[in-house]
Amino acid sequence: MENRAVNANDLLAFLVELAALAVLCAFGFQVGGPTAARVALGVGLPLVAAVAWGLFAAPRARYDVPALRLVTKVVVLGGAAAASFGVLPLGAAVAFAVVVVVNLTLMYVGPFAR
Repeated sequence: MENRAVNANDLLAFLVELAALAVLCAFGFQVGGPTAARVALGVGLPLVAAVAWGLFAAPRARYDVPALRLVTKVVVLGGAAAASFGVLPLGAAVAFAVVVVVNLTLMYVGPFAR
C-alpha cells in the first residue's frame, strides 16, 4: 500500500469508526432479554465489527479486496447508524447517520476520494 497523507475526512472517518463501535456496544447492552444475552451482544457486536473491519476495511487490512472493503464499511457503519436510533436521542441519531453517510461518500467521491 502506498504512503499517503492523512486529510480531514480520514480523521473524521476514524472518529466515526470509534463512535460506531461505541454505539454497537451500547445497543447490545440495551437489547431486551436475559443479562447474559445483553452482555454477549454488548461485547460481541463491537468485537465482530472490529474483527471484520481489521480483516477487510482497515487501511492495512489483511484482505485488500475493494468490494469486501465497501461491503464491510456499509454493514458496520450502516448497522451502527441504524442502532443509533435505539440508543441515542433522535436528533443525535439523525446527525450520526448523516455524518456516516457523508463521510463514507467522501471516501469514494470528491476531493477526499482514495
